[in-house]
Amino acid sequence: MYDVGTRERVLALVAQGRSLNSVSRETGISRAAIRSWQVRLQPRPRPTAPEPGPPADERAYAYLLGLYLGDGCVSTHRRGGHYLRIACTASWPGLIDACEAALRAVSPSGRSYRVRARGYVSVVGYSRHWPILFPQAGPGKKHERPIALVPWQQAIVDAHPWEFIRGLVHSDGCRVTNRTTRLVNGERKRYEYPRYFFTNHSADIMRLFTTALDQVGVEWRRTNAHTVSIARKASVALMDARVGAKC
Repeated sequence: MYDVGTRERVLALVAQGRSLNSVSRETGISRAAIRSWQVRLQPRPRPTAPEPGPPADERAYAYLLGLYLGDGCVSTHRRGGHYLRIACTASWPGLIDACEAALRAVSPSGRSYRVRARGYVSVVGYSRHWPILFPQAGPGKKHERPIALVPWQQAIVDAHPWEFIRGLVHSDGCRVTNRTTRLVNGERKRYEYPRYFFTNHSADIMRLFTTALDQVGVEWRRTNAHTVSIARKASVALMDARVGAKC
């Protein structure tokens, strides 16, 4: 795009009575451009895409937000725009498919692609608006900086807590089977029972997770500063019905 000063100098040559052909040959600017400047000197403003509001698919966003807080990052492209990357363990193809479906539902472009590496697959989407959709994005590790939801994000999580919990568990959680033994009438018997674990080094993300669990009536306890355990039978049944094991 030519600036106004260049346009004025070219039009001054035309005003001297010279033909568009001669001015075009001298300046290297096309006759069509010079002709358009005779009609309008000022450059037309470049259209800019409006900033997106809260995502229309709130369920997909709540799930993707959980995945992002666990295993996601937003990086800047050197030419502008941003990449959202969610790292998924390669051994869980169902999780990868669910992640990609959610990312496409939320992405303003509706597109994504996969990058395979040893042991994991990154689901990637490009947009200029990821920092708006994920305002928690920033330099440094998540557990070394504050993580808080903005009001419109909190409203989505409050409306869809199970999708948010599912995203967090699918990123930094797991369902396991505990095995133990107990003496019954002098005889040692073996018992098995399922439980869920969630581990994250960010106190803020841990708080978001446990607050969502409280909202849906799931009982939990901390096993250490970074791990939450869900072992009560009724709570595990709720988690199985609404979250389930990774697949």
